[in-house]
Amino acid sequence: MLKEITIQTNTQTQILDITAQVQKVVEESGIMRGLCCVFIPHTTAGVTINENADPSVKQDIVMELNKVIPFNDNYSHLEGNSAAHIKASIIGSSVNIPVKNNNLLLGTWQGICFCEFDGPRNRKYFVKIIEN
Repeated sequence: MLKEITIQTNTQTQILDITAQVQKVVEESGIMRGLCCVFIPHTTAGVTINENADPSVKQDIVMELNKVIPFNDNYSHLEGNSAAHIKASIIGSSVNIPVKNNNLLLGTWQGICFCEFDGPRNRKYFVKIIEN
């Protein structure tokens, strides 16, 4: 099963929890065990797994990424979004989560985070369910 999901981001750099939407795809698939792959088909956005209980963690990640990779740093790329490309490369474009009993096997505090680095934009991501 492969599902495309659209998402709207609201700011230039933003981390959005997409765990519930991904879990819904797993439930719709009906699989009892397997693997769930979340893939971001953009060069200025990414996906990661991190804490989803305390929103300040997402704020801290954004704050530190912006410190380490500033938006204006004499980049060569003419489009003006080199920082977004670098951040997306560091975060990565996919995550894989095991599935058991029709549920994502995430840790107690873990969630799946869509990371926007060149927004606001209309984005999409893919969820692929592989039955085992």
